[in-house]
Amino acid sequence: MPPVLNPRTTLFFLCDIQTRFRNAIHAYDQVIVTANKLIKLAKIFDCEVVATTQNARALGPIDPQIDTNILGPLYIGPYDKTRFSMITPEIKSLLDARPHVSSAVIFGIESHVCVLQTTLSLLELSASREKPLVPYLPLDGISSCNSFEIGVATARLRQVGSIITSSESLAFEMMGDAGLPNFKEFSKFIKEEKERTKTAGEILISGRQASAPSGQSEIAGGGVVMDSKPSL
Repeated sequence: MPPVLNPRTTLFFLCDIQTRFRNAIHAYDQVIVTANKLIKLAKIFDCEVVATTQNARALGPIDPQIDTNILGPLYIGPYDKTRFSMITPEIKSLLDARPHVSSAVIFGIESHVCVLQTTLSLLELSASREKPLVPYLPLDGISSCNSFEIGVATARLRQVGSIITSSESLAFEMMGDAGLPNFKEFSKFIKEEKERTKTAGEILISGRQASAPSGQSEIAGGGVVMDSKPSL
């Protein structure tokens, strides 16, 4: 049975939330909302956040709407990559240098490609570590180009042993005790995020209809981006 999330042994993985995906990803704005929430959470608990980009030359940088600046030295990356998994040689070395890490919180895009393959890589890597690595997937922070892919990916992620959760559940699991010194800061943060959390959860977890991008858009699948013009 996986242990309760412990901030001291948790590393966050920000997966490929890049500017060119804006008009391609289902509920992209809600992914941004939850990404910022998780980054604030990492800051509260002094957890490191490692980030990647997928072929940044073509797909752009990490979306500037994501405020990684608040993390200071807790922010690692972004590492650019062409493989779909985040576990590049650089990030494997980073994990090797952190043998205490036993929990990986993964958020970003796409659920059925880079998020899934990152999870599979972490589970494979886990077998050779002194402490097993348990992936945690907050579903209000993960999406794909097509919404139906999210459910398919979630089933696979659960099947291979990931913990499927939400940003709110994950946050309270990390807090653990209202008697701890940082609970006041945590409580203020939860209240500030309340309405945004509700909207993101309703769209990305409950499946409420999100506003579709209008006009010219980009169709993304594993970093494959094509211009798509509306039918006449």
